[in-house]
Amino acid sequence: MARVFTRSEFYDLVWSKPMTHLAKDFAISDVALHKIAKKHDVPTPPPGWWAKKAAGKSVKQTPLPKAKAGSGDKITIAGGELSQEQPSIAAVREQARILASGEKPDATPHPIVERTLAKLRKGEPSPIGIVSVAGPGLIKCEVAPETIDRLGAILSQIVQAASMQGFRLIDGEPSARFSDEAESVGFAISELTKREKHILTEAEQAKETVWLLKREQASKTGSWRTYSFDRPRYPEWDYRPTGQLSFEFEQFYFRGSSSPRRSFRDAKIQRLENMTVDIAVGLAVLGAAKAEDRLRRAAEQQRVEEALRLRELEARAKHIEERRTSSLGAILGELQELYRLRDLMALLAKQAPADPTPRIASFLTWATYHLAMREARLSAPSLEERFTSEQLFGDTDDFDFRVPRYY
Repeated sequence: MARVFTRSEFYDLVWSKPMTHLAKDFAISDVALHKIAKKHDVPTPPPGWWAKKAAGKSVKQTPLPKAKAGSGDKITIAGGELSQEQPSIAAVREQARILASGEKPDATPHPIVERTLAKLRKGEPSPIGIVSVAGPGLIKCEVAPETIDRLGAILSQIVQAASMQGFRLIDGEPSARFSDEAESVGFAISELTKREKHILTEAEQAKETVWLLKREQASKTGSWRTYSFDRPRYPEWDYRPTGQLSFEFEQFYFRGSSSPRRSFRDAKIQRLENMTVDIAVGLAVLGAAKAEDRLRRAAEQQRVEEALRLRELEARAKHIEERRTSSLGAILGELQELYRLRDLMALLAKQAPADPTPRIASFLTWATYHLAMREARLSAPSLEERFTSEQLFGDTDDFDFRVPRYY
C-alpha cells in the first residue's frame, strides 16, 4: 500500500539511515529513491557521509530548502514488493513509482465516470442486492446501491492517479478502458458478496406452518401423501453485499518470471481509497507488459512467417527442379530412340539388297519419315515450343506448384 509523507518527514527519513537500507524498506532501488528525493528537492547525504559519521568524524547535514513555487508538500511512495521480474518490467515499475511520488492533479469529473454512476443509480438491484452496468462508454461495475457514492470517489481518484502515469480513461469494447495511446488495459470493479444460511422470513414461516397443518390433517385421514410434494421451497443460501470492493484489471498472461498484479481489494487494514496510486502503478506495469508481449508475439510471428517463406522457397525450387529434370529425361529418352533408329536404318542399308523386298522398302520409307520427325522434334525451335507449352525454363517454372498442407 502507498505511503504518504510530507517533505519534512521524507527529509528526516532519508537522513535517518543510508539510502541503500531505506530503499529496502520500500522495496525499491536506492537509485529510484534518490530520484524521488531529487524530484521533490529533498537533499540526501552525499557519498561517504555515512562512513564518516560511523568513524566519528564531523559531518554536516544539508538543510531542507523551501518547496519550489507550485510544488506540493506531499510525497507518495507507491507500494512495492521484492519479486523476480524481467529487467524491462522492473524498470517500468520503478519509473512508475517515481512518477507516482508527485501530487495528484485536481479532481475533475470524468464524463465516463459520471455516466457510469448515473446508470448505476437508475439500475434495478438483482435479487442479491447488486446493480450491474457494462458496455461501450461505461465502466464495468457491480455494486450495491449504498456503495455507489464511494465507488464514484474511488474511480475519480484512480483516473487522477492513472493520468500521472500517462493513461487516460477512454470508451472501449466491451467497456471503458485505460489507454496511453500505445496500449489499452481493461478493468472492472465489483462488490464482494457474503453467503449466509437462509433464515425463513415471516411470510415463508407462515407458508411452512400452513403446510405442516395440512400435512398433519392429511395424515389423520390417511392421505398425508397428498401434501408431501406441495411443501414450499426456499433458497438454501442468502447472498448479501459486504461493502468490500475489488478492482481487477483484465485477464492477461505475461510470459516471464512473475505476472504483474491484477487485483486490488478492500481488506481489514487497506482500502481501495488508499491503493489508487498502487493501482496506477500496476496499470503502467501491465500496459508495459502487454506492449512487450505484443512485440514479442509480433517477432515470433515474423520468425514463423520467415521460416515458412524459406520452406516454401525450398519446396518451390524442388518442384521446379523436378519438372525440369522430368522434361530433360523425356528429351534424352527421345534422343536415345533417335540414335537407335539411326543405327537400325544404317544396319539395314548394309544388309538389304539394292532392290529390297516390298516390306523392307516400306519400312525404310516409314522409318526415314519418323527419323526426320524425331530430328525436327529435337531441334532448337521445337524445344522452344515444347518448353513454352510446358511452361519450363522461364518465368513460370513453378507452374502448378502447391504449398504443402503442413506449412
